[in-house]
Amino acid sequence: MLHLRLGSNLYDFAHPEAFRLLKNYPNPFNPTTVIRYQLPVISEVQLTVYDLMGRVVRELVSSKKPAGTHNIIWNDTDAHGQPVASGMYLYQLKTDTFMKTKKLVLLK
Repeated sequence: MLHLRLGSNLYDFAHPEAFRLLKNYPNPFNPTTVIRYQLPVISEVQLTVYDLMGRVVRELVSSKKPAGTHNIIWNDTDAHGQPVASGMYLYQLKTDTFMKTKKLVLLK
């Protein structure tokens, strides 16, 4: 079983006990960032990036995922493959029973 200590938090990557949306890294980023999340059970997952006006920039995940820790790389592009502007964005993880939003910053 793999354990990793990040700051004051200990994460169990083999079998997460709770839903978690972790901080992206690096943050600020250019041109890519890694977004991590943990699922304690098989779940239908939506992971979406929004601008500060609440508009969808890019849907990164929209599918059923197994329990465990997942990583997704966002390469600063929108749904049409076009680079987005520098600035603050929100990323949100949604399942049937969980929703969490965090901020990320793109610096070009």
